[in-house]
Amino acid sequence: MDYRFEASRKEVSTFTNQEIRDNFLIEKIFHADQIQLTYTIYDRMIIGGAMPVLNTLHLPNPEKLRANFFLERRELGIINVGGKGTVTADGESFTIDKLGAVYVGRGVKEVSFSSESSDNPAQFYLLSSPAHANYPNAKLDREQVSTVVLGSLETSNHRTIYKYIHNEGIQSCQLVMGLTILEPGSVWNTMPAHVHDRRMEAYLYFDVTPGHAVLHLMGETTETKHIWVHNHQAIISPPWSIHSGAGTKNYSFIWGMAGENKDYTDMDFAEISELR
Repeated sequence: MDYRFEASRKEVSTFTNQEIRDNFLIEKIFHADQIQLTYTIYDRMIIGGAMPVLNTLHLPNPEKLRANFFLERRELGIINVGGKGTVTADGESFTIDKLGAVYVGRGVKEVSFSSESSDNPAQFYLLSSPAHANYPNAKLDREQVSTVVLGSLETSNHRTIYKYIHNEGIQSCQLVMGLTILEPGSVWNTMPAHVHDRRMEAYLYFDVTPGHAVLHLMGETTETKHIWVHNHQAIISPPWSIHSGAGTKNYSFIWGMAGENKDYTDMDFAEISELR
């Protein structure tokens, strides 16, 4: 499990491009027949990916957690961005297609991941946050998800937001999770930009067409930085940072948060005219 420490806004204002990438970019989420995990100090979130191809993968218990098992004091959100696969939690199995989600609650001792076909393996994106209460395991297919359509082609940000784990969806202790799909011809996400000091956020960019990329914007409103992001790469976004971006073509991304509340609309917007 990789380990990322925090960086203050003052430090980040002086970072080189490589230092920004080293601190906030996870370059490869999915490895064949492996589970990849990154622990960030921001809200103690763990970001990872499981890609079972030929083997069933079992959620490990990294020594850094100092726990008897991974979910002893944690909860886990899972969204599949690959082929059909199955998540098994203490013997209870959930089979999901692409963009299906599974929530696994605190106290589950064994979690495993498998694919229906090695030719089109599942790619399970994982987000885990500390939890102080138990909530039941749950599954949600894409067709059942609450959606919101925002933006327009005129402003290049026509997009559909799918809300999976939130106050009115799958119940959790503090984890919030969903995804956004941009329509053809639209490239901007989360614009106008915002921050929410009360919780961090993580992004996984996916369905980024080969040969294309996304320019992810971060930093303070008056001290913005950027990272070029490619398919299946993730961003750690501090609570004080904006998190927005534009692609060379339309794309999709999974967003996830943990922190002070589960209110999806808890955002402090920055006017476009204020960005520097």
